[in-house]
Amino acid sequence: MQISGHTRLIAHLGYPTEGFKAPMIYNPWFADQQVDARVVPVGVTPEDYAAFVPTLFKMTNIAGALVTMPHKVATCALMARLSPTAAIAGACNAIRREADGSLTGEMFDGDGFVRGIQGKGFQTRGARALVVGSGGVGSAIAASLAAAGVAALTLYDNRPEMAAALATRLQAHYPRLKITLMANDPSGHQLVVNATPLGMSPDDPLPLPAELLTPEMFVGEVVMKQAVTPLLAMAKARGCATQQGTDMLFEMIPAYLDFFHLPVATPEQLRALAQIES
Repeated sequence: MQISGHTRLIAHLGYPTEGFKAPMIYNPWFADQQVDARVVPVGVTPEDYAAFVPTLFKMTNIAGALVTMPHKVATCALMARLSPTAAIAGACNAIRREADGSLTGEMFDGDGFVRGIQGKGFQTRGARALVVGSGGVGSAIAASLAAAGVAALTLYDNRPEMAAALATRLQAHYPRLKITLMANDPSGHQLVVNATPLGMSPDDPLPLPAELLTPEMFVGEVVMKQAVTPLLAMAKARGCATQQGTDMLFEMIPAYLDFFHLPVATPEQLRALAQIES
């Protein structure tokens, strides 16, 4: 299918764009369903982002936007309204323009991650989880884990104020949740999550001391640039069950499609058509 004057565009906002996987998943589905819409990578630096988003949504053929690092937190301040999940997470990964021209922000990262690990057999209720990274994706995953019934969360970020702010937001909605701050030791946790960009570049340090991983732990990743990051490779070598970053993406796309009022696919249908290795 060709792009025409009738094509609705979904901007994929982030920086840098080289690691983007979403266009290779959405666009084959649109072609298969003969939906005249396309996901287009749009690289925007943080310093230009606040001015760019209102201009983007003046386009008459824009259907919405996917938002990825490093813009998920900054997006919240640009929205007229936020979903409850986005408000708790303090981040958005989807923008929709309403009929009156106003913008609604939503967050699907956490639900996609949790649905993925549950589908692989991990029992979230009563578990103890370590989430490294308290930015947009880490906040979303922490919020969804709390909603899924984990008993305790350990939050770590190299910016302590980010972890503390996330803990405050979580505690307001989940007062019984046990929260520990600023420890990235996986010992004693059933679930370990890297919610940072570490792993995108070959020379990145590990986000946590992987030598402390043990076989009973489940290790989840959000980095999508490569399927098996150094952290996942070490986790697999130590006998851990794992989830790749792209697994989270496949699980959340059906919710995105519904949000944009487009034909909804199952994760299995998306995988069958996707033009990436997952």
